[in-house]
Amino acid sequence: MLLLQGNEACVEGALAAGLDFYAGYPITPSTEIAELLAAKLPRQGGSFIQMEDEISAMAAVIGASLTGAKTMTATSGPGFSLKQENLGYAMYTETPCVVVNVQRGGPSTGQPTMPSQGDVMQARWGTHGDHPVIALSPSSVEETFWLTIRAMNLSEKYRTPVILLMDEVVGHMRERIEIPQDIGEVINRKKPTGDPKDYLPFKPDADLVPPMASFGEGYRFHVTGLTHDESGFPSGSNKITGELIQRLHDKIDRNYADIVQVETEHMEDAEIAVVAYGSTARSASRAVKQAREQGIKAGLFRPITIWPFPAQELKSCLAGLKHVVVAEMNLGQLILEVERQVAGAVSVGGIMRADGELITPAQILAYLQEVK
Repeated sequence: MLLLQGNEACVEGALAAGLDFYAGYPITPSTEIAELLAAKLPRQGGSFIQMEDEISAMAAVIGASLTGAKTMTATSGPGFSLKQENLGYAMYTETPCVVVNVQRGGPSTGQPTMPSQGDVMQARWGTHGDHPVIALSPSSVEETFWLTIRAMNLSEKYRTPVILLMDEVVGHMRERIEIPQDIGEVINRKKPTGDPKDYLPFKPDADLVPPMASFGEGYRFHVTGLTHDESGFPSGSNKITGELIQRLHDKIDRNYADIVQVETEHMEDAEIAVVAYGSTARSASRAVKQAREQGIKAGLFRPITIWPFPAQELKSCLAGLKHVVVAEMNLGQLILEVERQVAGAVSVGGIMRADGELITPAQILAYLQEVK
């Protein structure tokens, strides 16, 4: 039983999931992750390297992953922006890695020590082109531990980058957490079993995920950010281009049920649903309880998986609702996706804040009292 920060819990989760390699650059409010891994990872036989900037840090985790290592990097707003080009490269080359973004105020250098949830859409669309993405958002220290493990497992299972979308409050608050001896299944990427001379690094199995050899194991293969065929070499074919991009989406979409997680409170008879995530969900949970005490039929819908957005779960809750309110520390990001999925079935409103302060339970309760 330990008293940990969210950033510290992230470190413990990564180590428990078998992290082999970390490359990063210090940036508030994620720096504790790098500091702790610098001390702990080498003791477990892993490698830690501080890179000269965020761009090279992202490149380093991709390179290490191609050698077979389980890799992670951590950053915040400005650093997350710098990682986008190489993050797109990892998505297109199907290179497993975990990117932790402990969100802070922005844009630009912004407010380094203040909380924000302003990177939600950047997590989905930050790198250019059509691409799928998995992004998870913890709301407690304990959940940060488990979602770090889950992020690494999903990355390895589906051969894709996974974003752990924390915020400064979750990263820096301290809570009691029990770290168990048995953390359950730890997933490792599929390996090829055939003759190395016949290996096609991007030929998928029935689950649409190609087995992945490691550099140095005798499997020679080419990796490029250009559109490529199953051999890994560039192709200008329209057919191959369309099939590749579609497969990258399908391997996530067809496993929606395995990837997407939500948590609900009092949604069974709710007339007003509060959609909130990360630290804001804690305020929302308190406000919903207070509203219930006043006879207001409010409920909480908390996306744990932000991307893919849990559209099916949200739509299943719409019956009986009169209103949905999205509470988030930005001027309106996830609310756009909520509005798109609700599609006019009920009215949608927002509680927004982008001044570096938490959205409080009182703010949410006041809104619920007004629209009841």
